[in-house]
Amino acid sequence: MAGTGTFSYSSPTSIFRTSSSLSISSNPLFLPMRFSPKRPSSTRILRIYALSSNDIKVGTNLEVDGAPWRVLEFLHVKPGKGAAFVRTKMRNYITGNTVEKTFRAGSTIDEANVFKETKQFTYKDGPQFVFMDLNTFEETRLNEADVRDKTKWLKEGMDCNLLFWNGKVIDFELPITVQLTVVNVDPGLKGDTASGGSKPATLDTAAPDHDGKCPTIWC
Repeated sequence: MAGTGTFSYSSPTSIFRTSSSLSISSNPLFLPMRFSPKRPSSTRILRIYALSSNDIKVGTNLEVDGAPWRVLEFLHVKPGKGAAFVRTKMRNYITGNTVEKTFRAGSTIDEANVFKETKQFTYKDGPQFVFMDLNTFEETRLNEADVRDKTKWLKEGMDCNLLFWNGKVIDFELPITVQLTVVNVDPGLKGDTASGGSKPATLDTAAPDHDGKCPTIWC
């Protein structure tokens, strides 16, 4: 049984003017010319800001020990004795590891220079996922280890946000909602209440698993 479901996861001024009379001279006419220096192409400027621990909130990007981290949770603590501090739970963009770390209240922390660029997932080339900038047609390739479990939601033609840090991709974001087609649904077992009435459904996406099958979810 197949179906479609939505899953969340100044204009320039002319130098010539018209006139009612026209005079002709035998002398050659020279118009003054102005040359503008060639401007370099726009480049992204690396900017690193120093944050106070009091500025930490969910989604803040921090650079700690030479690596980019994203704050998942935070709590400002003011104990009865001792100095106040900020307890955080952070995820390493590169390794994916999650750790808990505390910062002394008022301490200075470097903000990670993480920026986003929208690129379209165009096709899968072997183990690599190819994303294209529709303005420059420049391709960016990610390995399966970089995409991880997001493959089950990834479809060709989908616009995604690639996150860059120090000139390399460290993560990417899928759209808030994606529309996928259910190509098959297991009928399930009659009288099976242990699974809460759910049954596996196979999705038609561009990321089959190692067995060549499309990803399966429970619905």
